[in-house]
Amino acid sequence: MAAVLIEKKDHIARITLNRPEVFNYINLQLAQEMEETCAAVNQDDDIYVVLLTGAGDHFCGGSEIKSNVAASVAGIEKPVVAAVNGDAIGDGFEIALSCDIRIAADTAKFGLPQLESGIIPSDGGTQRLPRLIGKGKALELMLTAETIDAAEALDIGLVSKVVPESELVTEAEALVQGIATKAPISLRYVKEAVNKGMDMTMDQGLRLEADLYLLLHTTDDRTEGITAFLEKRTPEFKGE
Repeated sequence: MAAVLIEKKDHIARITLNRPEVFNYINLQLAQEMEETCAAVNQDDDIYVVLLTGAGDHFCGGSEIKSNVAASVAGIEKPVVAAVNGDAIGDGFEIALSCDIRIAADTAKFGLPQLESGIIPSDGGTQRLPRLIGKGKALELMLTAETIDAAEALDIGLVSKVVPESELVTEAEALVQGIATKAPISLRYVKEAVNKGMDMTMDQGLRLEADLYLLLHTTDDRTEGITAFLEKRTPEFKGE
C-alpha cells in the first residue's frame, strides 16, 4: 500500500500521508515516497498549489527513522497549505512548519518532544519555529517538550485558522482553490521573495522583490492579467 497518496485536479495537488493505522508515522517508505512526490510536483507545471494532510485522525505523530520529509516539503516551489487534521508531533510538527500556510482542526495538537528522548528536532524545527513564532516561545516549546492545542497554536501565530474538525476539508479546499486561480509564476515568485528575503537584509530583499517583479512583466500571464482586467473578465493563466 502506498504510504503517500497524491491526487491532481484543477491545478491542485492533494498529498496525503497514508499510514493511518500508525498515526501516519514516518518510515523509510513514506520518506522515500514523499521525496519522490515533492520532486514530481516541482516538475509538473500544471500544479499551481499543494494541499497536504494526513489520513485518518492524525496529521503525523512522529517518525520511526531519521527523516528529511520536512526538507522535501520545504523544497516544493509552489505554495503548500497544510490541513492539520490531528496531532502533529515531532517530525510531524516539523512537516507542518515546512508548509507555507497551516489550517488546523480544533482537535489538533502540536509538540516537539525530542528532548525527552535525548535528541533535538532535526528536520528544520529549531530554525523554522523561531522564525514563525519568535525565539522565546519557540525555545519554551522545545525546552519543555510541551504539547499545545489548536487554540494556543492560533494565539501564538503557529496556524492561521482553527476550524471544527468536520469543516477542515471544506475550509482547506476553499483556500487552495482560491490560490489556484492566481498566476502560477507569480505564486512561485511570492514564495521565493518571502523565503529568501527572510535571510537577507531589507535592501537585499527589496532588490530581489524588484527583480522578480520585472521578470513577471516578460510573461504571457502578465499580459493576460492586464487584458482580463480591461475586458472585465476572469483571467485564464497558463504559467507562461
